[in-house]
Amino acid sequence: MKIDPSFIWTAFVNLLSAVPTTLLITAVSVTAGFVIGLITSLVRIYKVPLLSQIAAAYITFIRGTPMLTHLLLIYFGLPAILDAVSSQWGWGLRSSSIPMIWFAFISFSITAGAYMSEVIRSGLMAVNRGQMEAAYSVGMTTVQALRRIVFPQALAVSLPNLSNSVIGMLHGSTLVFTVSVVDINAQAQIVASTNWKFFESYLAAAAIFWGLTLLIERLTAQLEKRINLYNRGGVA
Repeated sequence: MKIDPSFIWTAFVNLLSAVPTTLLITAVSVTAGFVIGLITSLVRIYKVPLLSQIAAAYITFIRGTPMLTHLLLIYFGLPAILDAVSSQWGWGLRSSSIPMIWFAFISFSITAGAYMSEVIRSGLMAVNRGQMEAAYSVGMTTVQALRRIVFPQALAVSLPNLSNSVIGMLHGSTLVFTVSVVDINAQAQIVASTNWKFFESYLAAAAIFWGLTLLIERLTAQLEKRINLYNRGGVA
């Protein structure tokens, strides 16, 4: 096999058009997943009847099955459910009108929520329980104590693992090609198929993913520095 170094740059430039799609999928899934993870972690910590058991089952199932399986279950199952409900109630909505990327949003958000739930829960449990009691003693409500005292400290503890979750979702976004969404990896395959220079195209894709990963790590380091400074009572 003869490598064409000049085509690596050509492929790199062509792949840049798919970067926004990859970043959008990652951002939406991580944001929604964080909200899901926060809710499920609080439900489990405070042992809310029934909901805590449902949350535990959800986390166990998602963590015990592959990410690609989640995507395919949503891709094939959700349209069938939506069309059946729409027909039953006479709605005009049809699954065929839903953009393919929305299936990725839903699936990856559910996946990210399960993994982030454990990260957030471990961070919350790492905060000394005495701080909640101290907050109650000065008249704070549970919500105020969580928001002003517990969450900032838990975030500082959880940030490295949350960063790993973001990177994991960035890399996992390459699975969207299975539902016909063109991300960086899918674009690399399209570019390579024109002249069969797959090695060069995927090398360019790897360089982009590496750069995005380094950027996430750098942003995390800066955020961790500011949070730790704030927790020490300094000026952020």
